[in-house]
Amino acid sequence: MSEGIMQADQPETREAAGTDLFSKFDPIIQMREKLLGTGIEDPFSLVMERVLSPTRAVCNGRETILLGTYNYMGMTFDPDVIEAGKQALADFGAGTTGSRVLNGTYQGHKDVEQALCDFYDMDHAMVFSTGYQANLGIISTIAGKGDYIVLDIDSHASIYDGCKMGDAEIVPFKHNDIEAMEKRLKRIPDGAGILVVLEGVYSMLGDVAPLKEMVAVAKKHGAMVLVDEAHSMGFIGENGRGVAEQAGVMDDVDFIIGTFSKSVGTVGGFCVSNHPKFEIMRLVCRPYTFTASLPPSVVATACTSIRKLGQASNKRAHLWENSKRLHGGLKDLGFTLGTETPESAIIAVIMPDLEKGAAMWEALLKGGLYVNLARPPATPANMTLLRCSLCAEHSESEVEEILEIFENAGKSVGII
Repeated sequence: MSEGIMQADQPETREAAGTDLFSKFDPIIQMREKLLGTGIEDPFSLVMERVLSPTRAVCNGRETILLGTYNYMGMTFDPDVIEAGKQALADFGAGTTGSRVLNGTYQGHKDVEQALCDFYDMDHAMVFSTGYQANLGIISTIAGKGDYIVLDIDSHASIYDGCKMGDAEIVPFKHNDIEAMEKRLKRIPDGAGILVVLEGVYSMLGDVAPLKEMVAVAKKHGAMVLVDEAHSMGFIGENGRGVAEQAGVMDDVDFIIGTFSKSVGTVGGFCVSNHPKFEIMRLVCRPYTFTASLPPSVVATACTSIRKLGQASNKRAHLWENSKRLHGGLKDLGFTLGTETPESAIIAVIMPDLEKGAAMWEALLKGGLYVNLARPPATPANMTLLRCSLCAEHSESEVEEILEIFENAGKSVGII
C-alpha cells in the first residue's frame, strides 16, 4: 500500500476535510431549536403514559382526548380482537424469527390474507410487516427501469420511496387534477409500462381523490392502477372497502394497498389484487422476501378486526356523523379548514405559521386534547396544519367537548 493511500485513511485527514454527514439536517435542527426556544413542549416527542381506550389516554399526567391517532374504527380495544391476540401469543409464541418465504408463514398469516381476500372480494392478498413496506415493495417491484410511474404530487413518502427504489421514471402531476394527469400520460412513449398511483384519501388535508374519472383516464392510456386506501379502508364505501368502492371502480383498479395501523387497529400492511400472475410477487418482491414476518399475535388481531369491519355499518355511520359535526363546528367557530365539506375522518385545521401552530397545539394539549401538528415539508404548499383524526368510538359528548377545547385554545392563542 502506498504512503499516500495510508495517509488518506488516517482519521485526522478525514477530519480535516470537514465533512459532517449530519450537516444536511442543519435547517431542520435550527427550526426545532427555534421552536423549543419559545418554551413550547416538543410536539413530536409526546409520551402516552397510559392508554385508557380508543379515544382517551394519560399524557403528561392528565387524561386527554385522543384526536390524532388514526384509530378510525376504534378497534384497538375491541374485546374479540384482544382475545385473538392473547390466544395466538399463547399458542404460537412471541414471533416467527423468519421471512415469509422461509419459516415465517404460520397459519395466522394465511388466515389474515384470506380475510383480506374476503373483505375486498379479490383473488390475492399479500401481507407485509408495515404499510410503508407494502408501498415500497409493490411499487418498486412492479415498475422498474424503463417504466413510468404517474402519481399525484401529494403522494405519501412511502410511494415516492417505492418509485425511487424501483428506478422507474417518476412523472408527478398537480394534486387531484384530472387534466394534468392526462397530459402527463399523453407524453409517455408508446409501448412503455405505465403505473398510475393514487390515494383514496390524502392524509394531510383529508380530501378524497376523484377516482372514477382518474381511473377511466388511466385505463384509456393503457396504464395499470394502484390505489392506496390506507386512510379510507374500514369506513368509506358501502362495505368499508374505500374510495374505490364508493366510486364504483373496484373492478378497474389493479392493486389496492392498505395498512393495519389505522382502521384495523394494529400494525402491518397489505396489497390485494385480481391479477392472475400476482402470486409471483412473493418471490420477487425484496421488502417482502428479506424481512421478518409479523408476529402471530399481530396477524391474529388483524384477522379478527378485518372480519368485524365487514359488518361495521353502524360504526361507519356514527363516524360520519362525528366528522360532519366536528367539521361544521370548527367552521362555525371561524377556523380555516383543509376541505370545504367533510370528506373523510381527517379534518385539517390550517394554521398561520409553525410558531402559531405549535402554540395552538400546546394550548389544546393543556386543555386536554391531543391532535397532530403537521409541518413542512410533509405538508402540501408548505402549510402548517393541526390534523384531527376522528374515531367511531368518539361519543357525541366528546365531540362537543373537543369543540369547546378548540374554541378556548383558539381564542387564547389568537387564531380565532
